[in-house]
Amino acid sequence: MTKVLKDILYKCSLNKVVGNTSIDINEIVFDSRKVNGGDVFVAIRGVETDGHKYIGKAIDSGAVAIICEEIPDQINDSVTYVEVENTASALAYMASNFFDQPSENLKLVGVTGTNGKTTIATLLFKLFKKAGYKVGLLSTVVVKIDDADYPATHTTPDSLKINSYLKMMNEEGVEYCFMEVSSHGIAQNRTAGLVFAGGIFTNLTHDHLDYHNSFAEYRDVKKSFFDNLSKSAFALTNNDDKNGPVMLQNTKAKIFTYALKSMATYHGQILENEFAGLLMKINGTEVWTRLIGSFNAYNILAVYGAADLLGLDNQEILKYISELESVAGRFQYLVSEEKITAIVDYAHTPDALKNVLETINGIRTKNEELITIVGCGGNRDKTKRPKMGHIATALSTKAIFTSDNPRNEVAETIIEEMEAGVEPQDYKKLLTITDRRQAIKTACQMARPGDIILVAGKGHETYQEIKGERFDFDDFKIVKEYLKQLQK
Repeated sequence: MTKVLKDILYKCSLNKVVGNTSIDINEIVFDSRKVNGGDVFVAIRGVETDGHKYIGKAIDSGAVAIICEEIPDQINDSVTYVEVENTASALAYMASNFFDQPSENLKLVGVTGTNGKTTIATLLFKLFKKAGYKVGLLSTVVVKIDDADYPATHTTPDSLKINSYLKMMNEEGVEYCFMEVSSHGIAQNRTAGLVFAGGIFTNLTHDHLDYHNSFAEYRDVKKSFFDNLSKSAFALTNNDDKNGPVMLQNTKAKIFTYALKSMATYHGQILENEFAGLLMKINGTEVWTRLIGSFNAYNILAVYGAADLLGLDNQEILKYISELESVAGRFQYLVSEEKITAIVDYAHTPDALKNVLETINGIRTKNEELITIVGCGGNRDKTKRPKMGHIATALSTKAIFTSDNPRNEVAETIIEEMEAGVEPQDYKKLLTITDRRQAIKTACQMARPGDIILVAGKGHETYQEIKGERFDFDDFKIVKEYLKQLQK
């Protein structure tokens, strides 16, 4: 699919052009190793490397045009150079133009916040499928184009991948797409140029401070997503989160809210909360759902509100909500023949871990043990490690600190940093077992009938990342395997 360069530069902020923009372009590429003849190379200034260093290599590989923030001193007369304000932003607009503005041909809804993005986006996908629509999903776990699945590599893919998936959705007749929008994705302009029918804000808690310099910067990046929504879009925010109203301060979109504790467009009330599910009221009408915990009550309210704003019938929405099941790795549980309950959850932030543990403690009788297995990811925000350690030991009867995805860090060092947050009176509850498989096995051996095991942090992930390698590792399969062995 060739395009004319000047056509794919539409809406890009151009500073200077050297050469001819009426040339044909085969592909847009931002990795110089993937350049072929007839491509345009976009030099991105990334966290780890600067694409401007590879302009010469891209030209040697056949690039006929270069998009950059600074035109090189040495010019190749057979190449067109375009200087722009921001190459990451330019890449996003170019990608949208290259794939014929695919976001305009369906209703795209972005979900942002610290916790709940995957659950809300996935539940909306499932609900709209039940309602008979062709639907798309761009999530941390998977990319779905109606019935077809594609592997997900990032919470928010790069702008070329996003637009190529949206184009595929157009070709399949998809009417609605639900997309997780991460703070990294917003900060790196991956969502620039997309037309959103609506945005949903879940909550804002401690996360990604390894990437963002401060909590205020993290909040403002999320807020910029709502700042850029059009007046025809909707902005749906959690009114019980103090940052919910902040998201709405400069938005042009139509404003709607959801809440359990305060006045809101979509108000919820929890009537019953148990391992079998939740009974709640939404705007005065009762609904039973198989999802568990107050954090899921917020997720359900967001799903209900978005479905209503997208035009579905209220009674139909409630019916479909009652049929929805939990998302893989999000409070996913099983009960063994020995009556031991094992729960696997993606909780990898202090707030998410606290929510899950408080939910379990709110349901359990207190006559049983609550054994929590938890670690923290390497090469990520270190400041949350002692907080995670504190929460795990304070809210469990026993805790096992173990490795998560240590990446390029030493797992034992991460565990020591978690231990720094443990209160003196809680040390007696704590075990440290670096090997995650052994930690899960030990918890299963310690558990007695009626006890509850929480395996937190990795959720849906089916690998463990150590020293640049990914090894097969599925928390749910492993805990199931060891509980089955106990039955023999």
